[in-house]
Amino acid sequence: MALRALVVDDSMLVRHTVCRFLEQRGYEVESASNGVEALEKLAHASPDIVITDMAMPRMSGSELIDSLKARPETASIPIVVLSGRPSGSDAQGETRATFVIQKDIDIVQQLEKALVGALGKA
Repeated sequence: MALRALVVDDSMLVRHTVCRFLEQRGYEVESASNGVEALEKLAHASPDIVITDMAMPRMSGSELIDSLKARPETASIPIVVLSGRPSGSDAQGETRATFVIQKDIDIVQQLEKALVGALGKA
């Protein structure tokens, strides 16, 4: 059975890059452009991993992580944070994430490491 991933980022380019990376590795992928959309998708699907940006409209990555951690059915899902650069608003979410990936560094190589670390395989 394929692993499922939820990719949440307001950048269409980043969403496409991450989704394509995961799909090429056999993942079933859902995507959302903000935390509100992500929570709507989580009502119908249970991903094995969530990959989220922190700075998004409507609901930030930090607020999404708060919501995931508060719900028993999603509290243990590994979270990978996509971070543009460290900032005060990112700091709290990044400490609760399983992995943090910097968008401006080789994202594919970092995703490989994050998947192996979070799920035991890429």
